[in-house]
Amino acid sequence: MIAQRILACLLVWLSIALLASSPALAQPADTGAAPAPEVLAELLENEQTRQQLIEHLRRQAAADPALAAEPDGAISLPRQLAEMTSRVVSDIGGEVRNLFAVVAGLFTAETDTAAIDWGGFLTAAINLGLVIAATFALFLFFRRLSRPLFTRLSQWSKQGGGLNPIILLVLCVLIAAVIDVLVVALSYVGGNLIATFAVGETGELSTRASLFLNAFLIIELIKAAIRMLFASRYEGLRLLPISAAEASYWNRWLARLIGLVGYGLLVVAPLTSVYLAPTMGQAVGALIMFGAFIYAVAVVLKNRLRIRDELNAMAARSDFTATRISLQLFARTWHLFALAYFLMVLVLTLTRPADALPFVLMATLKTVVVVVVGMLLSSLLTHSIGRRIRLSDDMRRKLPLLEPRLNSYVPNALRVIRTVILAAVVLLVLDAWGAFDLAAWYASEPGRGLVGTLVSVAVILLLAIGVWLGLASLIEHKLNPETGTGEPDARAKTLLTLFRNALAIALITMTAMIVLSEIGINIGPLIAGAGVLGLAIGFGAQKLVQDIITGIFIQVENAMNTGDVVSVGGITGTAERLSIRSVGIRDLSGTYHIVPFSSVDTVSNFMREFGYHVGEYGIAYRESIDEAIVALREAFDELAADETHKMNIVAPLEVAGVTALANSSVNIRVRIKTTPGTQWGIGRAYNRLVKLHFDAKGIEIPFPHTTLYFGVGKEGEAPPANVRLMQQNFDIDGRPGGQPRSGESSREGEDDPRSRPNPEFKGDYEEKD
Repeated sequence: MIAQRILACLLVWLSIALLASSPALAQPADTGAAPAPEVLAELLENEQTRQQLIEHLRRQAAADPALAAEPDGAISLPRQLAEMTSRVVSDIGGEVRNLFAVVAGLFTAETDTAAIDWGGFLTAAINLGLVIAATFALFLFFRRLSRPLFTRLSQWSKQGGGLNPIILLVLCVLIAAVIDVLVVALSYVGGNLIATFAVGETGELSTRASLFLNAFLIIELIKAAIRMLFASRYEGLRLLPISAAEASYWNRWLARLIGLVGYGLLVVAPLTSVYLAPTMGQAVGALIMFGAFIYAVAVVLKNRLRIRDELNAMAARSDFTATRISLQLFARTWHLFALAYFLMVLVLTLTRPADALPFVLMATLKTVVVVVVGMLLSSLLTHSIGRRIRLSDDMRRKLPLLEPRLNSYVPNALRVIRTVILAAVVLLVLDAWGAFDLAAWYASEPGRGLVGTLVSVAVILLLAIGVWLGLASLIEHKLNPETGTGEPDARAKTLLTLFRNALAIALITMTAMIVLSEIGINIGPLIAGAGVLGLAIGFGAQKLVQDIITGIFIQVENAMNTGDVVSVGGITGTAERLSIRSVGIRDLSGTYHIVPFSSVDTVSNFMREFGYHVGEYGIAYRESIDEAIVALREAFDELAADETHKMNIVAPLEVAGVTALANSSVNIRVRIKTTPGTQWGIGRAYNRLVKLHFDAKGIEIPFPHTTLYFGVGKEGEAPPANVRLMQQNFDIDGRPGGQPRSGESSREGEDDPRSRPNPEFKGDYEEKD
C-alpha cells in the first residue's frame, strides 16, 4: 500500500516537474536570430517572394494535418503538453536503455576490450588519485588551521558586543564565509601547483586534473554556502534556528548528495567517456543521477513525520496568524515539494543537461538566497522592534501615554512588513524559476503603477500616524500637570479632550479619502454623496443636529466641564463625561444619567469661582436672638480655626438676621463663602458646631407644638372638657415619682400624692377623657 502511494505521488510530481521545467525545456539549444522587420517587409512587398512564402506555409500545413486543424496555426496547450511529455519519456527511456546496454556489454563478448588503453587508464587514474589526495590533504590542513578563528567568531556571536543579535550573527557568518572561501581557494591553488609541477609531466596541467580541480572549486564553494546555513560545529555561526544535532544531520546529508552528484557528473562521467567509452560515460552519469534521486527520496520519506512535527511546533510558537497557517500548510506538504524538486532535477539532467540543468541549479541558488535573506530580515525586525519599546524616564514622565501607544502599533506594523517581505520572497522565487518575469512586470506600466501606488499609500499612512502621534503627544503634554504650565483647569481638560477626539475623526476621514484617491477611486462622487447624505441625515435627525449645535455653544460658553457638579435637565450630579452631543452625570445615589444637549434649557453649575453655604437655624421664641447670633459666630470661628476646613473658607461669616417668625421657631439666616465644590462639606461641619454651641449655651432648637382649642358657647361659657393630664414628677434624687429608692418598696394600693393628677395644671399635653 505504501509503495503504491509513493508510486502515485511520483507520477503526479513527474507531471508537475515537467510543467515546472517547461521554460527550460522550451528554450532551443541553438537559437537563431529572428529576421529583421525590414527584411520581412521586403519579402512581402515582392510578389514572387510573397508567393513562395505562401506555398512554403501551405506545404508545412499539409505535412502536419494536426497543425492545419488548429485555428490560426496555433498549437493547443494539451497538444504541447502531450508532445513535451512524449519527448521527455522518450529521452528518459533512451537513457535507461543505454544504461542497460552498457552494463550488459561489460559482461558479454561484444565489448571490444582490446580497444581500451588500460595502461593509459591506470596511469591517469594514479596521477588523478595523487592530485585528489594532495588537494584534499591541503583542504583539511587549512580547515584545521582555521578552526580557532571559527571558534572565536562563534563565541563573539553568542556573547554579543553591543550590536543587534541578528546583525552580529550576519557579520560573523560573513567573516566565517570569507575564511571558508579562502581555505577553498588556497586548496585549489595548492592542488593546481601539485598537479602542474609534482604529478605527471612537469609544467603541464593535465585535462583530468583540471576537471577535478574545477569540480573541487565549485563543489566546495557550494558546501561552504551550506555550512553558512547549518554550521553544525559552531552554534554562533548558524543562520538557521535549529539544534546542533539537526544541523549536523542535514549538513552531512546535503554534503554527501552534492559530492556524489557533483564529482560524479563533473569528474567521473567525463573521464569515463574519454578513457573508456562515450556511451559508458553517459551511462555512468545516468546511473549517478538515479542513485542520487533514490537516496534523496529515501531521506525525505524517512524524515517526513519528524520535520512535520518540528514545523507544527514552530507554528505553535508563532505569534502571527499568517505565519502560523503558512507553517502548518508547509508541514503537511513539504515532502511533496522536495520530491517534486528532486524529480525535476532528475528529468532535466537526463533530457537537457547542457542548458536546463544549469538553469535549475541557478534557480535553486537564487531560491535559497532569497529565502534566507527574507528570514534574516524578519528576524532582524522582530529583534529590533518586536520587543517592547522602552522610552527614557524623562520622556515617560512628560508623555506617559506615548510608550503604550507605540507598543500598540508595533504588532500591526510587524504584520504588514512581514507580509511585504513574504510577497517579495514569493515573487523573487517565481522569477528565479521563470514562472514570473519580475523585471518585465516592473518595467510595464501596470507594474510601475502598482508599486508606486503601494509606496504612496504607505507614505500617506506613515505621515498620518506620525501626525497623530505628534498632536496626541502635544495634547497629552498640555494635560500632564508635571509638564507645560502645570495643572490645567477643567475647561482646558474638556476642550483638549474634545479636540483630540475631533482630530482623530478628521484625520481618519482625510487619510481614507486620500488613500482612496491614490488607489484610483474617484472621491468626487463620494464627497458629493456624503454631502447629500449628511443633508438628509440633518433633516431626518434634527434632534441630533440640535444636540451637536447646543453642545458646541455649551462648550464655547464654558457652561460646564468634566468634574463639575451641575444641574442639567432636572438632574443634579457630577459631570463625568462630556461629548459634543451629550453629558454623562452621576447623581448622589450613584445612578449614571446621559442627558442630550437638545433637552437642556438651563445649566446650573455649582462649581464656578466660589460657593456659599446658606443655613437657617431656628430658636425658640423665649430665647435671645443676640445670644443665638453670638453662638453662631463662635461656631464659625471654631470652624475657621480648623486645619481641615480653614483653607476652603474665603470670607467672614455673613449674618443676614431673622428671616422668619415661624410657627414654633425664630429663623436666623447665615452665609459662608467657600471655594467651589466645598460648600457642602463646610455646611455639614458648621451644622455640627452650631448644635454643640447651642447645647452648651442652653439655646433651644424647638420642635413643632400643637394647641387644642375646645371652642366657646353662645353665652361665652366654655364647654366642659374632662381632661386628665399625665404628669410625671421627679424627686430630689432625679428619679421619676413613685419609684422607690434602693432598699424601699412601694406600698401596693397606697395613693401617692405625687402621682395624682393636678386638675389646675395647664400643660402642653392634654388628653380628652
